[in-house]
Amino acid sequence: MDSKKVLIIEDEKAISDIIKFNLKKEGFEVDWAYDGQEGLTKALNTQPDLILLDVMLPSMDGFQVCKRVREGSAIPIIMLTAKEEEVDKVLGLELGADDYITKPFGMRELVARIKANIRRTELVSGASTEPSNVHDFGDLEIDMNRYEVRKHEQVLELTLREFELLKYLAERENKVFSREQLLEEVWGYEYYGDIRTVDVTVRRLREKLEDDSSSPKYIMTKRGIGYYFRRP
Repeated sequence: MDSKKVLIIEDEKAISDIIKFNLKKEGFEVDWAYDGQEGLTKALNTQPDLILLDVMLPSMDGFQVCKRVREGSAIPIIMLTAKEEEVDKVLGLELGADDYITKPFGMRELVARIKANIRRTELVSGASTEPSNVHDFGDLEIDMNRYEVRKHEQVLELTLREFELLKYLAERENKVFSREQLLEEVWGYEYYGDIRTVDVTVRRLREKLEDDSSSPKYIMTKRGIGYYFRRP
């Protein structure tokens, strides 16, 4: 990957230095910050291609940083979480993080995830020049090529992962997929996450798509199996 910039927001200097060294070896441009406030400032001012964001940070924690970045940017965010803190992973995803990786982690896995998330973003950028391919589902319109969703003619703000999950299900109407299948097919690249990642993303999608997220019309649950997309 040529000249892709990764911003590391991590207060443990030893961990930050190891990540810097390995990413530079892979050809990435690297910037860093050791606290949340500095990291947020750099994220907003320098527009990196991806942010590696630790949860526990001085001055402003990673959740606050993630939320603030997401208010105006779709930069891919990978959260760095403690191994035991499963709640951190779920909360990070709910706030708009694209991915997470637990400490301690292998550098090969981290680099693979960074490359995969940047590559997905580049595909979306390239897709904006593609001709429209709109699928009409009543009040909901999904432009499969341009990664755009409209409801009542208003564009919905979806994260890349939310759109990919919606697109995958909508293209396979009424077919039920288990959480494990969706992790493999939508998240891909030998994803090491747990199935709650799917549940959180579905919940976020429902909040944005549905008139009443507790009584969904589009993304349905097949109890004990998984999820499917239904045309109302």
